[in-house]
Amino acid sequence: MKMRKLPERTCIITHEKCLKKDLLRVVRCPDGVVRVDVTGKMNGRGAYVKKDLTVIEKAKNTKILDKQLEVVVPDDIYEEMKKVIDD
Repeated sequence: MKMRKLPERTCIITHEKCLKKDLLRVVRCPDGVVRVDVTGKMNGRGAYVKKDLTVIEKAKNTKILDKQLEVVVPDDIYEEMKKVIDD
């Protein structure tokens, strides 16, 4: 049986290549709303962040998601990302 290739993406903070399931996707939807994409299939511009509390804090402090998504990311998105990791 042939081995399937597992999808990898790059974290925008650490620049590590990780499996897609080990990353969180944050999406700016076409209507301009920013959401945490737990399914990985939402429409819009996306950015991947490693599922690690220190990485999320660094993303919040450096405002790198604002630059990647070209919109101001509200603080409640970072809190939602932390909740997704804790679950």
